Amino acid sequence: MADDGKTIVVKRIKKVAGGHHGGAWKIAYADFVTAMMAFFLLMWLLGSTSKGDLNGISEFFKTPLKVAMQGGSGSGDSSSIIKGGGKDLTRQDGQVNAGGVDTAKKSFNLSAAKAVLEKEEAQRLQQLKERIQTKIENSPALKKFKDQLLLDFTSEGLRIQIVDEQNRPMFPAGKAELQAYTRDILEEIAPVLNDVPNRIGLTGHTDSTPYFSETGYSNWELSADRANASRRALLHGGMQDAKIIRVVGLADAAHLDRKDPFNPINRRISIIVMNKKTEENLMRDAGKLEVGMATEATLEAAQAAAVAAPK
Repeated sequence: MADDGKTIVVKRIKKVAGGHHGGAWKIAYADFVTAMMAFFLLMWLLGSTSKGDLNGISEFFKTPLKVAMQGGSGSGDSSSIIKGGGKDLTRQDGQVNAGGVDTAKKSFNLSAAKAVLEKEEAQRLQQLKERIQTKIENSPALKKFKDQLLLDFTSEGLRIQIVDEQNRPMFPAGKAELQAYTRDILEEIAPVLNDVPNRIGLTGHTDSTPYFSETGYSNWELSADRANASRRALLHGGMQDAKIIRVVGLADAAHLDRKDPFNPINRRISIIVMNKKTEENLMRDAGKLEVGMATEATLEAAQAAAVAAPK
C-alpha cells in the first residue's frame, strides 16, 4: 500500500455500565421511611392512650429506677400499670372517651342501688295494700269486717291491724282462742301475703284492763299467745311458714288509742309486712347477719338494679 503521509488513529471506546453507585441511597431512603412509620405509630399510640397511662409513662422516663422499684405505681391510675411501669397486656379495655375515662369500668354506686331497691319495694307494698283492700271489698267474708281491718304504712313496712269492736271481739275475754270469724279473716288474708317476698312479723296487743292469774299469767303472756294463735291461722290459710320471723306480745305497752287505754281497738293483732331494712336489722340483732354485711341476694339485687337504673 502506498504511503500517502496520513496517520491512521484507531479510537476504541470502552463501554461502562452506568447508574451504579453502590445502592447507598436505597438504604438511606428505607431508614427514612422506617423512621416516619415509627413516628406516626408513636403519635397514634399517644393519641389513644388514657391519661393515667400517659402519666405512668412520663413518670417512668423521669425516674425509671424509682418507678421500677415501686412496682410501676407512679401514675394516678395504678390499676393499669404492671410492676416495672409497663402496660398490663392482659387488661382488655374498650374504647375510651375524650376525657380518658374507661366507660366499661364505671364505679358501682351502692347507695344509688339501694335507693332504687327501696323505691321498688315501696311500690310493691303499695300494690299489696291495694290488693288487700280490693279483696276486702270483693269478699263477703271480709267486707262485713272492713271496719275492723286497718291498713297503713309504718317505718317497718305495711301494717295490717285486726282490731276488736265492743260487740265483736277477736278472742273471748282472757283467752287466746280465735273466734270463728277472726279465723276466717286471717285465712282470707294469708294467700295474698305469699304474693310478695317480704317477711312477716306478728304482734299481739291488749288493752289496759288488769289481767293476772294465780300462776302469774298476765297480759304479756296473753298477748303473745294470741299472736301465736294468729300465726297458726295464717299458716292454715296457706301462708308459707318461712315468711314469719317475729311473733311477740306487747300487752298494753303500745295502745292504738292512747287517750283511752280501755278502748276495744287497743285489743288487736298487728301483721307487719316488713321492708328489707327492718328485716335485716332484725336478723342482725338476732346474730344471724354480721354488722355491715348485706345478704348475697341483696347485693345481687342492688347490682342488677344499678345496671337497670336510668343513667
